[in-house]
Amino acid sequence: MTSLLARPDHARTEAPRPRPLVLIATLGGVLAALGPLVVLLAVGVVGWFVSDAGVHGAPRDGMRMGALAWLAGHGSGFTVMGARITIVPLGVTAIAAWSMWRLGHRVGDSVSGHGPDADRISDGERDFTVPTAVVLFFAGYAVVAVVVATLAAGTTADPSVPRVLAWTVGLTALVGAPAIAVGSGRAAIWAAFTPATLRAGAAVAGKVLTSLLAVSGLLFLVALALSFDDAATMAARLHTSPSEAALYSLVNAAFLPNASLFAGSWLLGPGFVVGGATIVSPGAVVLGPLPLVPLLAALPSVGTPPGWVGLAMLVPPLVAAVAAFRTLRGRALGWDQLALAGCGGGLVAGLAFAVLSALSGGSAGPGRMRFVGPLVPDVLVHAVTACGIGALLGAAVPAVLAWRAARERAADESAPGSVEDVPVDASSDDTRA
Repeated sequence: MTSLLARPDHARTEAPRPRPLVLIATLGGVLAALGPLVVLLAVGVVGWFVSDAGVHGAPRDGMRMGALAWLAGHGSGFTVMGARITIVPLGVTAIAAWSMWRLGHRVGDSVSGHGPDADRISDGERDFTVPTAVVLFFAGYAVVAVVVATLAAGTTADPSVPRVLAWTVGLTALVGAPAIAVGSGRAAIWAAFTPATLRAGAAVAGKVLTSLLAVSGLLFLVALALSFDDAATMAARLHTSPSEAALYSLVNAAFLPNASLFAGSWLLGPGFVVGGATIVSPGAVVLGPLPLVPLLAALPSVGTPPGWVGLAMLVPPLVAAVAAFRTLRGRALGWDQLALAGCGGGLVAGLAFAVLSALSGGSAGPGRMRFVGPLVPDVLVHAVTACGIGALLGAAVPAVLAWRAARERAADESAPGSVEDVPVDASSDDTRA
């Protein structure tokens, strides 16, 4: 009887056994893929029903469209009436990235007890917990992607499985892996070994990029609001029912991030194209026949814009300067470290914006609509230059303050009468004795 009573107390003192890492990471990848996919499948079924009250086709046709939308958000592309559509709805990609971050963070928290602890890691012991979890997370996500692409493929759609896998690798590397590292606590340990200048530069890059994206999105929304009548006219010419109009608005919303990146490319100067032999920039606007897409109502009028419109190119460096200043002020770094963090962070932010701009364009239809998107090489040069110089100017203010503070400390330490300069007579106490 004594042993039976003592066993529960002994069991309570034992640490719970951690869950299998393979199961947690793989299941996390599967759920990260299924979350947005299930939502889009439901939207597809609703869209099939509201389009013609379910007279034509079957619910599986709506589910197939939802699956194709999910695959398109992963860069698959698809074929419509012989025309290849490769432009990626980055709104769907953003939802998939958010799902991957949330599930990746939970996976990291669940596997935090695996592998060596912080002391053993500090002693140099190798820790493969996060890399193993990332690989398994990717495997679970990729299996879902391949299965969906196989089931949704047909003689008309033809989604590209290699492109889906390539985008899955990129999302896992840029979103899933950091989420698992942060959730497991390893990111904090690894960050302690990185130089302070590198951490400050990464913070500047993130702040400059998010600020530039926010300003670009705001510019597009303002332009669309000023052209709301034209957008309503385009929508009315489609002769859609209220339910179909709501569904069409949801489809347009999936391309809002693309439109924001187009607006950012316009702010930087090079601009973008909406079909072959077109250009939309602060210096010139040349357009041709356009499809009935309400988002295109935000485009400026054809012709040569007024001269003051060119002042918009000052916005990106100004945004970078403000973002760098707000990020670096108050950091205990030397003036040279602050300048290096500001300039380096700005350059990285400009490069990241150019990469996002390259992902925002593609083919949107046959003929001239095969060329839609920013002028990526020019955007790269302008973005790196504007963000780099702007962030350097923003970092110059805290750098000058840090330099002046260092000079004042050096002057105080070398001033006569300081504690270090007062001679001490070691024999005075002995003389008095």
